[in-house]
Amino acid sequence: MEDRNPYRENFPLLKENPVIYLDSAATAQKPSCVLRAERDFYEHSYANPMRGFYALSMEATKRLEEARDEVRRFINASSSDEIIFTRNTTESLNLVAYSYGLSRLKAGDEVLVSIMEHHSNLLPWQMAAEKTGAVLRFLECEADGRITQERLEAAFTDRTRLVAVAHVSNVLGCENPIRQIAAMARERGAVVVVDAAQSAPHMPIDVQESGVDFLAFSGHKLMGPMGIGVLYGRRELLEEMPPFLTGGEMIDSVTRTGAVFAPVPHKFEAGTVNAAGAWGLMEAIRYLKRVGFDEVHRRELALTTMALEGLKQIPHVHVLGSERPEEHCGILTFTIDGVHPHDVSAILDADGIAVRAGHHCAQPLFEYLKVNSAARASIYFYNTREEIEAFLKSTAGIRRKMGYGE
Repeated sequence: MEDRNPYRENFPLLKENPVIYLDSAATAQKPSCVLRAERDFYEHSYANPMRGFYALSMEATKRLEEARDEVRRFINASSSDEIIFTRNTTESLNLVAYSYGLSRLKAGDEVLVSIMEHHSNLLPWQMAAEKTGAVLRFLECEADGRITQERLEAAFTDRTRLVAVAHVSNVLGCENPIRQIAAMARERGAVVVVDAAQSAPHMPIDVQESGVDFLAFSGHKLMGPMGIGVLYGRRELLEEMPPFLTGGEMIDSVTRTGAVFAPVPHKFEAGTVNAAGAWGLMEAIRYLKRVGFDEVHRRELALTTMALEGLKQIPHVHVLGSERPEEHCGILTFTIDGVHPHDVSAILDADGIAVRAGHHCAQPLFEYLKVNSAARASIYFYNTREEIEAFLKSTAGIRRKMGYGE
């Protein structure tokens, strides 16, 4: 891979700030076209969508629905009505847990959750199980994150009614076999809820081909604005589900004693939606398509290979997950003997390098792996070889700076 990265010019913060940004798994930097798109909405089409019959409001509504259709194409949903705008992945997953989970689960049903889940795809199901009497079961993995056929067969039972699984682990970076999981769930009449927050920025998603029932992701992780998220749901399921929130815009009619709710997707979009955020998300998706997933993968893999091989050469550094760089999706979570991950992050930050440190909202996984916490460097296609070299050099000096000597 060439040293110069032509995409850097598209990202104002990376041009103006000397930070070496290795925290894209938490949130991705924004290209200028996304910033312009959101500003353009406020400057030229700003009005409350879905509410007014005047030209400006109708233009705002038109843009909102254009953004919805772009998301539909991005994940190959069969209808734009299956695309619900939320604030983020967390809200999307809570919507499914409260609306589908509480209305469909019953005592004795089993909810299967992978041990790798971000808390956003675990806590809602703990709540749903507690309120309905369902049983929460865990689908465990190998140390490198692999979910084997044997573990799948042992985890599924004739009582399995719902499976919640991340497409890509935010700690190990491994891709989970969602097509296989969806097929096994379908055989048992169970539904599959996929957290695609970490996969949507890095690989194509096809909800029809994969057979999943619900899928959630956040705009900000794929270079869109903060405060806009997506929930995909199969239309027949969405139509049977009660609203998650009630109030303005999600109704067809209201009387003193009740209401008739609007059809999907509006039934699940109570209140004023983040139409400017949706417009910015649309532009982020279009930008990502222009770059292309093949190019994203090529650059990420080259940099991840360089970083992983470099970390392996540093004494006392241990990388969680697979030995293979192609199985990390740009995520390298690591520990250093005798150094707390917060100190790792602080020392790297002093060298102008931004990484994440802690339990990464995945405490059950860390307990399962017998690791207290870790630092995480996450790479995206806008990073460079020079940045990885600087990261490795700084990491190699951490123990010395902590007083361990050479």
